[in-house]
Amino acid sequence: MIFLDHNATTPMDGRVIAAMEPFLGKFFGNPSSLYRLGRISRSAIDTARGQVAALAGTDPARVVFTSGGTEANNLAIKGMAGKLPMGTIAIGATEHPSVLAPAEHLRKQGWNVRTLAVDSNGVLLRQNLQALPWADLRFASVMLANNETGVIQEVSAFAEHIRSQGAYLHCDAVQATGKIPLVFDSLGAHLLSFSSHKIHGPKGAGALVIDKSIDVEPLLEGGGQESNLRSGTENVAAIVGFGKACELALAELESRATHCLTLRQQLESGLAHMRGVTVFAENAPRLSNTVQFGLNGIDGEALVMLLDRKGFAVSSGSACASGAGEPSPVLLAMGVDADTAKSAIRVSLGKDNSETDIIAFLVALQTILRI
Repeated sequence: MIFLDHNATTPMDGRVIAAMEPFLGKFFGNPSSLYRLGRISRSAIDTARGQVAALAGTDPARVVFTSGGTEANNLAIKGMAGKLPMGTIAIGATEHPSVLAPAEHLRKQGWNVRTLAVDSNGVLLRQNLQALPWADLRFASVMLANNETGVIQEVSAFAEHIRSQGAYLHCDAVQATGKIPLVFDSLGAHLLSFSSHKIHGPKGAGALVIDKSIDVEPLLEGGGQESNLRSGTENVAAIVGFGKACELALAELESRATHCLTLRQQLESGLAHMRGVTVFAENAPRLSNTVQFGLNGIDGEALVMLLDRKGFAVSSGSACASGAGEPSPVLLAMGVDADTAKSAIRVSLGKDNSETDIIAFLVALQTILRI
């Protein structure tokens, strides 16, 4: 199987597995325990917190561990809403379901939810900000890089304006993590979400970086772990693996990005020679590893299954919404017609893919299209 769906998940790095192994067996202590086994686990969590903070360009004290990006996004949005007077929240039109769903939850509670439109390349329109009810705006949520198209938003520009109006900003950085440089303070967001399994770490671990000026209401209450923001005994092995994955991602960020960009350009060059192919967001700044394209008259989900039979793992959009049989809301928000949106295929590359993989994929795609 040639794996070309790294925005959905990534295979765990062998070095990450090696770092986790002692905490799956020998070092099994509860991090809250005072004896040696507990202290070893606590020390391992502290080390991982520092590794995550280094990748985010921030202080370890700001890092709160969660079970993944979805929980981090929910903690940010519901947690802020729990501490602020009810008012307006603004969210990007192309946000991940783990942002859209908690925003809808707030709408049902009486919050006013405003959607920030994007242009045909999926880039947020700055004029949206002018139309916001600033006197009533409490916070906004804007993703750094889109999970389907790979489009990178200029979050710092939005952050500057939002901060100047006394509102707060959450940024979903799950897809951007390990692919582009991150410096929390320079980005300007008050909260930043991460996920381990997008950067060759284990599933079941993530983090929310929280600015010291923010007061967040926890989703879970109990033992008071993670500075009372995420109660429950920590998944030490997963957190250790997450930390190691962050360390490796930071050290190898430039080489991984360069490698994936070379492969992306090779793929797009091959697609350019095929009839009826549309590369979405082609003219926008994008992650080096992501290509989403449509094929005229082809059903995307059917094509995913045909490619699977030939040994290729790709997706038709967000893994969190796959199998829905509906056109991508991200593409519809970009003004793509429903039929073209339903033809969408996403190829997301990883550090272990090769030029041979791209050649094989293009040959398989051409073979299928001739059937």
